Amino acid sequence: MERSLDELERERETRALSQLVNKRVVTIGGGTGPFAVLSSLKRYPCSISAIVTMADSGGSSRRLMDEFGQLPLGDLRQALIALSRKGALWRDVFTFRFRQGHGQRPVNPLAGDPGDSHAQLVAEQAGVTGHSLGNLIISALQELNEGNLLRAIEDAQELLDTAGKVLPVTLSHATLCAELSNGEVICGETEIDTRGSRQNGELPTISRVLLKEKTPACDDAIRAIRRADVIVLGPGDLYTSVLPNLLVDGVAEAIRASEAEKIYICNLMTKRGETDNFRASDFVREIHRYLGARVDRVIVHDGSFPAPLLGRYAAQHQHPVEPDEANVRQLVPDVIVDRLLAIHQDHLVRHDADRLVRAIFAPPDFGL
Repeated sequence: MERSLDELERERETRALSQLVNKRVVTIGGGTGPFAVLSSLKRYPCSISAIVTMADSGGSSRRLMDEFGQLPLGDLRQALIALSRKGALWRDVFTFRFRQGHGQRPVNPLAGDPGDSHAQLVAEQAGVTGHSLGNLIISALQELNEGNLLRAIEDAQELLDTAGKVLPVTLSHATLCAELSNGEVICGETEIDTRGSRQNGELPTISRVLLKEKTPACDDAIRAIRRADVIVLGPGDLYTSVLPNLLVDGVAEAIRASEAEKIYICNLMTKRGETDNFRASDFVREIHRYLGARVDRVIVHDGSFPAPLLGRYAAQHQHPVEPDEANVRQLVPDVIVDRLLAIHQDHLVRHDADRLVRAIFAPPDFGL
């Protein structure tokens, strides 16, 4: 008797869960990319360590770096929120951002609810307009811990009752630079990340990315990689969220030496100024180039998108990543191509968190 789609989905989840129990899972990335993976992983009986890039150079993180010489906190904050088991209120608190401009009402970007003008006035008087409240809380915890960022993160994990650990890939300042095909060098993660939206016309491609300073890895991050059973790279902006982690001294080497299964999650869309015209195999080649070895499994969306959304993304010069499965299989022995798309209320495309976790942990002989 033919099984229903729901029955197949339940079997897939059961099989994936059997592969996940008591595993040490390390995610490596930055930005909003790993959020879906971490949000779903926290529901499973595994040990999670989220290693995040410290090359962020914009927004609230930039101001805290300029004013207090601190490391960027934005990606750390997002990973903490993703792993939080404390409920919506604490997640809202850590996501809340004071808006700039006298008389404007602060808005919680997660809940979308405006605050009161008194809160805005207090924020302006305190000089925190434009800051993420979560960044300020982590900054305060670091001050309470005499400047020790790792202890501050531990305290934030306790406040949020996180389902795992969040670790900075480095405890040193890291300036990301990109060398372009015309020989120009751009420095600063934000400058690289936003050049596609700031410049018109054809853009020179990125030849390589590098860190301006010698950047030692955080010892705790290296330890987590060495002890991992599964290492998940991505999803996220290739050159500004994923690869910067591999540029930190010792990280790529630790991943190569680890006996863990190495998995790469390919992006859903290309990004202007970074991955224009990239197919899935192009993403994988760049991962292999900076890792110095191949990964064991690649997960790719099947390329299906609702037509109305394609027009909106095309207006931003973003297009679906072509799942050129045959080419990817020449690079990696285990490739999963599946329908992994989720459409959020903001009409932005994201990976479906649950299907993504099933794809990560599905046995090699079990189709999705």
